[in-house]
Amino acid sequence: MSTTDLRRIYLDYIEAANARELHRMAEFAHDTIIFNGETVSRDDYVAAMQQALDSVQNFVWRLDDLIIEGDRVAARLTDTGTPVKEWLGLQPTGRDVTFTEYAFYHFRDGRFERMWYLLDAQTIEKQLAA
Repeated sequence: MSTTDLRRIYLDYIEAANARELHRMAEFAHDTIIFNGETVSRDDYVAAMQQALDSVQNFVWRLDDLIIEGDRVAARLTDTGTPVKEWLGLQPTGRDVTFTEYAFYHFRDGRFERMWYLLDAQTIEKQLAA
């Protein structure tokens, strides 16, 4: 798969997530994926995304950097929203949050089969407490 193809797939994935089109995740993720080191079904992965969307009003992923090497994709994103439910063990305070997310993917046959991500939870906690 070419770099151009993977770039388009990833941009479509972010667009679908921001449009709340989680029913489209079968286009982007295999039926079973390794998610932060744990084998999960795509349905479990989608449920985790839905939990974040339910917990953080107006959650938006903005792509800042995208690096593609072979079948691997690395992304740096700026995420924004307003937590309205407990999320990441943190209570909502009505404050907006803006934080960095790093995500890494391994693709096979045009869909990712492994995904790792890291959120800047310390920044989220500080913003909610400010």
